[in-house]
Parts: sequence; C-alpha cells; structure tokens
Amino acid sequence: MLLTIVTFIIVLGFLIFVHELGHFLAAKLVGIRVERFSLGFPPRMFGKKIGDTDYCISWIPLGGYVKMSGMVDESLDGEITGAPWEFQSKSLWQRFFVIIAGPAMNYLLAVFLFAAVIMTTGIGVPTGPIVGEVLPESPALAAGLQAGDRIVAINEQAVGSWDDVTREIHAMPEQTVALRLARGADTLLVQVTPRAEPGSRVGMIGIAPEIRIEKAGPIAAIGAGFSRTIYLTRRVGEAIGMLISGAESVKESLAGPVGIAKMVGEAAKIGFIPLIAFVAFLSLQLGLLNVLPIPVLDGGHLVFLLLEGVMRRPLSIKIRMVFQQIGMAFLLALMAFIIFNDIRKLF
Repeated sequence: MLLTIVTFIIVLGFLIFVHELGHFLAAKLVGIRVERFSLGFPPRMFGKKIGDTDYCISWIPLGGYVKMSGMVDESLDGEITGAPWEFQSKSLWQRFFVIIAGPAMNYLLAVFLFAAVIMTTGIGVPTGPIVGEVLPESPALAAGLQAGDRIVAINEQAVGSWDDVTREIHAMPEQTVALRLARGADTLLVQVTPRAEPGSRVGMIGIAPEIRIEKAGPIAAIGAGFSRTIYLTRRVGEAIGMLISGAESVKESLAGPVGIAKMVGEAAKIGFIPLIAFVAFLSLQLGLLNVLPIPVLDGGHLVFLLLEGVMRRPLSIKIRMVFQQIGMAFLLALMAFIIFNDIRKLF
C-alpha cells in the first residue's frame, strides 16, 4: 500500500508538472506574465513567490494550472487591463500556442518514454507473414489457424510481409476472407470473417505475428515510440467515442485517482520498465483528455479561441466566467463520481 501511494504521488506530480511546464515555457516565450504555477486546483495551500510568479501547491489534487495575467481560467479571476504582458493582449496564434503547449508536452513525453522503453528492451520485428499467436475465442481460432502458419496469400493475392496481412484484413471487416496457409509441407485454404472492431470499421481476426527482438538505436526507438503513441492515440479516441455514444459504460470504463493509483502500484511491482511504459500511457491520456472541449480544460480554452477567430472578437469576460464555473462544477462532480466508483470496485 505504501509503495502504491508513494509511486502514485510521484507519477501524478511528475505528469502534472510536465504539463504545466509546457504552458509556462510557452507563456514566457511569447512574453506573457505568469502569476502562478500551481500543482492542484485552488484554494492555495502553500508556496513561494519568485519574481512575478507564485509557485505553489493547492488543495484540490485533480490537476494543476498556470495562472497567466489577463486570462479567465481555473482561478475564476477575470481581470483584464490590456497590459502588453497579458494573455489577451497576445495574438490568437500566440495564445493557441500557449494553450496547446501543455497537452503537447504530455504527448511528447509519452513518445520519449516509449522510446526509452524500446531502447532498453529492444524492438519486436515480425519475421514475416507468420502467425505467432492465435487469440482465444477469435475468428482465426474458429477457422483453424495455428501458431507457425505462414500466410501465403489473401484472396489469392500473394503477401510478403506482416504489414501486407494487416492491411488486407483490416480493410475487410465482416467480409469472408480466403487465407492460403503454408503449414509444414502442407498448403491449406481456410475461410475467416474478420470482426469489426467496436466503434470502428477495422477488421480483426485475432492473430499476432511471430517476432524477433532486435536492438534499437535512438533514431529507431524514437520512430517506434511515435508509432506506439499514434496507435494508442487512435485506441483512446475510439474509447472516448464509445463512452460518448453509450457503447461502453462510464461506470465500468473510467478510472479515477484511486483506480489509477492501484494500476500504478501493480505496474511498479512488476518492474521499473513496465512502470515507465504505464507512465507513458498515462501521459498520453492526460494530453488527450485535456484537449476535450470542456471549460476549465485546455480544450475549453481552445474552443474560446476558435469562437474568437470566427467572431473576430473574444467572448465577454462574463460569459467565459460562467462557462468556467460550469466546467469546474462538472469536472468536480465527475471526479467525485469516478472516485466513489473506484472505491466501490475495491470493495
């Protein structure tokens, strides 16, 4: 329990710090005065003022924020004087850059951490169009595929790599596909129907490639880190879409601080490398969730900027304050629900 709590505090604090550091550095770069760098939401607990900036810890441990002069944000302080160092005095593109810098830092951190894991463990490279694993209760298992089968052709079109296999199968959800297999000295022809992935039109039959592990240098590792991050971005996007559509239960799918702490502790028990990989995934999720169009989150600020660009003038301070208050209330209610649900799952 102690390992779980300590590890979770370190991980959460690190991810929030990286996120807010993105906003902070971008604001400094374009000449915006930063009044507060806070880990946690108001009210302020303690801290120290250095120059123009109050670096502090706040009471509500659901995130963090950078308070910039002349910006309506989590502090619900809407004072704008028109001073050149204020957020609202900067160009639309400068303000967009400052807002997007936080999620971008989390996204790049995910790439970096995945790359570090890959450099340490090596990278799995498919040996060819050879089946390494057949998943239980999959269309492939029902069709009779076995580990070690080499896929020679799909619908009588020759395939030479695992990429060829995935490209063809992904493109034919819910359609019968003919696979020509080489199994030892025998050649077999099997029929299989790829399932459509929930929330998408990607066909899957439940097979994984036979792979060999190769050492990865920095460039190859970064490339693989980007590929892994992009793949998981699509998966997170699909999951969010399913939650919005009701295809997945919010109660069963979302995890809050308690649930995440439990997963962090489990990853830490397995080892340092699994923990780093899980932190990379959390960083990716933090970056993506922050761009959702919800007031208080970065995505809400981006919506305000988009409306300003369309209307050729910013929304009034009063309107932005109202939306910020609504967003804060919604976020706190959602977190209370998720935390309660986490505790319910524990018991």
